[in-house]
Amino acid sequence: MAATESLLKSGEVSAMIRQGFITSPNSSSATAARLSPRFSSLSSPPSPLLSPKPSTLFEMISQEDFSRRGPPPPPSDDQKRRRLEEMISKILSTEDPSWVPGDVELSVSSDDGFRFSMDVHRQVLARRSRFFAEKLEGISRVPGSPVVVEICECDDVEVYVQAVGMMYCRDLRRRLAGEAVGKVLGLLKVSMDIMFDSGVRACMDYLEVIPWSEDDEEKVISVLSQLQLHEPLNRVLQRVSVEPSTSSGADAIFFRVLAGVLQAKDEKARREIKALVSGLLREDRDQSKNHGNKIDIPKETLYHFCRKCLNSLHLCLSEAANVDEGRRDRKAIMGEVAREADNIQWLVEILINKRMCDEFVTLWADQSELARCHSKIPCMYRYEISRITAQLCVAIGRGQILVSKDARISLLRTWLEALYEDFGWMKSACRIFDKNVVEDGLCRMILTLPMAQQQTILLKWFDYFLNKGDDCPNIQRAFEVWWRRAFVRQYAGTQDHSGKSFNRQEN
Repeated sequence: MAATESLLKSGEVSAMIRQGFITSPNSSSATAARLSPRFSSLSSPPSPLLSPKPSTLFEMISQEDFSRRGPPPPPSDDQKRRRLEEMISKILSTEDPSWVPGDVELSVSSDDGFRFSMDVHRQVLARRSRFFAEKLEGISRVPGSPVVVEICECDDVEVYVQAVGMMYCRDLRRRLAGEAVGKVLGLLKVSMDIMFDSGVRACMDYLEVIPWSEDDEEKVISVLSQLQLHEPLNRVLQRVSVEPSTSSGADAIFFRVLAGVLQAKDEKARREIKALVSGLLREDRDQSKNHGNKIDIPKETLYHFCRKCLNSLHLCLSEAANVDEGRRDRKAIMGEVAREADNIQWLVEILINKRMCDEFVTLWADQSELARCHSKIPCMYRYEISRITAQLCVAIGRGQILVSKDARISLLRTWLEALYEDFGWMKSACRIFDKNVVEDGLCRMILTLPMAQQQTILLKWFDYFLNKGDDCPNIQRAFEVWWRRAFVRQYAGTQDHSGKSFNRQEN
């Protein structure tokens, strides 16, 4: 008791209040300790709250009956208390049935008023917890009376009690078996707070072994990032983090994944993995808009495969254009053409999402020899190639690809006529083809060009549409806008430097 009084008089009391462990010198029947951010004497009962006197006989009888019986505890608290009693009893009887009654009365309470008390052993607390060992060291024991320790304002009384129960367990891993990840994280935090080192190690070992759901993974990362751990932390987070040595091989991994998809032999598996990779890249883009892309596929790698696919497509088209009866079947060759065109579409989709597609527009516009071979093949075999042009026009029309005027004009000069010719087949043969999206993208792209180029393109489209009808893309909206620019709003007022206005023809 003298040690306790000297402690209160010393400057350490404020520090102990902050740490949440305060000894009370006023307890007469037992040496008492209180773990709480707020100090209050255990021996001094709280002052009763004053209430108005009853004014009627019914109120007097009701109040007397209520005071005699007291308010009934919430059923949930009773159930929780019984469950905790059973848990502690089971731990003590299982680990060592010869335990004598405890010499420490440990009371744990939460903000919502739930309180649970249990008899535990000072030697166990001091041996397993450096926190309890330090705080109990200065508290003397009155013979025949337990040391009273109160833990206040716990986030979860059940977890705290379970952590104390774990101090009695010889095999902590077996004790944790079957627990949910959230419960183990709670036990880990309590074990860290009370410096229960073997409990910390057991929780970390368990988290390293047990499977996680995606929700669990977020919880684990969030909790562990707040703890000051070193080796055990690194061991657990190896499941979700990449070491620098592994990160340096990311380029090789991306190269292997892309090559595997483009060269796959099983068509069904190829489609599934293509969809998988595309979905992961879109997910990365959506989640990292505010933080930058996490997945950084090298631009050189993507363009390496683009050029490789273009070369293969050119070879296949040349062979198909010159095929005769003594050579390979044209249908088989055109299957390879469709596959290479599909590969390019997939790569272009990635380039567009990564905002790296400007160079490909120029690369595709320069394929004049490929376009000549394309014109020699029946539409039913070649329409997949025109889907690449449609894909680029839509992205340019949406502002997803920013390229120069010359690059846009060159693209349309090389491939627009082929797009007109193949449009009917694209509509009928492609399940995911949206003609409205393509027509809108084409309109928007054409209207970004100078008026002279708009006129040339739209007048040529006018003739195509009158002859082919629905088999040609309907870009009437672009035609209307151009017409109004050319003839309705032909002149615009402009100010010269002297402040006088003069008229200038828009084109």
